[in-house]
Amino acid sequence: MLVGSKNYRTIEASEDQSYVKIIDQTALPFKLKIVHLKALDDVIKAIKNMQVRGAPLIGVTSAYGFALSMNTDSSDNALRKCKKDLVNARPTAVNLSWAVNKAYDALIKIPNGERIELSWELANNLANEDVEKNILLGLHGYNLFKKYNKKTINILTHCNAGWLATVDHGTALSPIFKLFDEGFDVHVWVDETRPRNQGLSLTAWELSQYKIRHTVVTDNAGGLLMKEGLVDFVIVGADRVALDGQVCNKIGTYLKAIAAKENKIPFYVAAPISTIDINFFGESRNFEIECRDSDEIMTMRGQDKSGSIVEVRLGNSPAYNPAFDITPPEYISKFICEKGVFDTDKIRDIVDL
Repeated sequence: MLVGSKNYRTIEASEDQSYVKIIDQTALPFKLKIVHLKALDDVIKAIKNMQVRGAPLIGVTSAYGFALSMNTDSSDNALRKCKKDLVNARPTAVNLSWAVNKAYDALIKIPNGERIELSWELANNLANEDVEKNILLGLHGYNLFKKYNKKTINILTHCNAGWLATVDHGTALSPIFKLFDEGFDVHVWVDETRPRNQGLSLTAWELSQYKIRHTVVTDNAGGLLMKEGLVDFVIVGADRVALDGQVCNKIGTYLKAIAAKENKIPFYVAAPISTIDINFFGESRNFEIECRDSDEIMTMRGQDKSGSIVEVRLGNSPAYNPAFDITPPEYISKFICEKGVFDTDKIRDIVDL
């Protein structure tokens, strides 16, 4: 994505393959900060601390974790440790385990001496494939949304599913970028997305860079906006999609879906096929809903009048902080992926395409 006059990817290998460059998303929107990850421990810390976040990006980052690990130790024991540590970094996004298993299965089959080269090749390929998938996803979404032949298309989104959640282009924002590029007048309602404010800090920043009109709203404003006819459709990303169409995404997604259905507003989910979990169906859930530190609710970070970044405490009560919720398929209008646009009851067929 173009930031100022320079194109960036959220993650990129150095030319000598000794480190990986990432955009530190915890520094946004106040500073565009590039961080170098030089070892597996750096990758795990970046994932846990959400310097990188978003299901597709976490997956690609984990592949680079293997490459950095192989630089120093390409033994079977190192491979097994790498797999275990990465999978445990964040438990909910299925793209993480998908990429980890893909890298591990390919590397364990070959001699130690060949693992460094292949690990970097795998990671770079996954990064490039992610970009290609997101471009296709954006095109399919655009073809669906260009039917909204209105003076202004008003869209509500939740959390951040733009290029910062991927290597480039994004998932839920990719069709919005395409609509804008094709000359449609687009306005985006941006949920702040408490407690980490990914909408306010990341989605709004992305839209600003792209010169797309947007307005930040509180997480609880969506229902009112829909009821007053100010939303044409809702689009979100996903961290895990079940074979029966259930969608696990950022906490608050389920409430938006309920409000959309109540107000007869289309609710779309955009994610790559790698987000589909073939072991997630009905009540059978093989993963945990990540519960993060309560301090994320009880503190807030921002810029004071002097320009310094400060953190303030909002209270001292006990707090419960699940990071994700699950939206049933009956609340979802369509699922958009790199293969096209599908009803939720067809998701089982997508993985075989």
